[in-house]
Amino acid sequence: MYPLLFRAVLSRFDPEFAHHAGMAVIRVLGVPPFAAVTRAFTKPDRSLRVDALGLTFPSPFGVAAGFDKNAVGVRGLAALGFGHVEIGTVTAIPQEGNPKPRLFRLVADRAVINRMGFNNRGADAAARRLARLRRGAPDTVIGVNIGKSRVVDVENATEDYVSSATRLAPLADYLAVNVSSPNTPGLRGLQAVETLAPLLRAVKEASGSTPLLVKIAPDLPDDEIAAIAGMAVAEGLAGIIAHNTTISRDGLVTDDATVEAAGAGGLSGAPLKERSLQVLRLVREAVPTDFCVIAVGGVETPEDVQERLDAGATLVQGYTAFLYRGPFWGREINRGLLRLRRG
Repeated sequence: MYPLLFRAVLSRFDPEFAHHAGMAVIRVLGVPPFAAVTRAFTKPDRSLRVDALGLTFPSPFGVAAGFDKNAVGVRGLAALGFGHVEIGTVTAIPQEGNPKPRLFRLVADRAVINRMGFNNRGADAAARRLARLRRGAPDTVIGVNIGKSRVVDVENATEDYVSSATRLAPLADYLAVNVSSPNTPGLRGLQAVETLAPLLRAVKEASGSTPLLVKIAPDLPDDEIAAIAGMAVAEGLAGIIAHNTTISRDGLVTDDATVEAAGAGGLSGAPLKERSLQVLRLVREAVPTDFCVIAVGGVETPEDVQERLDAGATLVQGYTAFLYRGPFWGREINRGLLRLRRG
């Protein structure tokens, strides 16, 4: 039914409005008695559990950062069968993000262009939400993705990240440093190894015992991806998230006028599939077998998720296909993984 609902109704709404409307429904599904009913329908099979980062994930498939920026839908997303939820991106200072419109569907490509600009309520608000979640949903695996506040100069980025890490790490199951969004000016420049290493060192110290990961961009040259992966291991990070959205527009079937009208921003969804696999394999080749690699990008079907796992991903995340597959996407992935494994 969902594809029909999307074509007939949801696709007619502004994408950001539709997202917030959908999140309202997800929030309802996370509270009693709806949560128990939803879980009975979507709970992953025990055989799908994954041990990583010192945690047990109910499923290898989780929600990528960007979907739930303010930790308002965590309970509902967990009830829908997702193995973990990565909230954010959270910045130390609350910010509105970029002017609207800033989210655009490319339906023919099953893709999205966004230039949200880290719109979020800030680290203090996220910390309060997480503290409540820890009391009410202690078993849900929650990652926290942190980014640079827009008003902070790039030269002062380390202090800004450290501020967020100090506030949020004690409440997170893992912390992810986002230096790869294309929607914050100057941010991707922090991915240079000589700049990134001291930043991650400082954030790791502020994070204490909370596992720390770094999220990279797919647009980096292959040798730089390998260099960052090696540096992450050398600096004692717990893992790498590969990867963020792309600024490339190659290979799209959507007409040029529609793509140009959407303008600047990060592209996500099905067109990233090939590059995502390439980046995953580059990272996996550069790190030890027990190093956590979370694969993101171009994931839509159970076969896509299993392909990432077979290529060396420890865990897999998705976001964009939620818009096209609907709220029971997590259940679809988990049931499909079980079917594939049982032959």
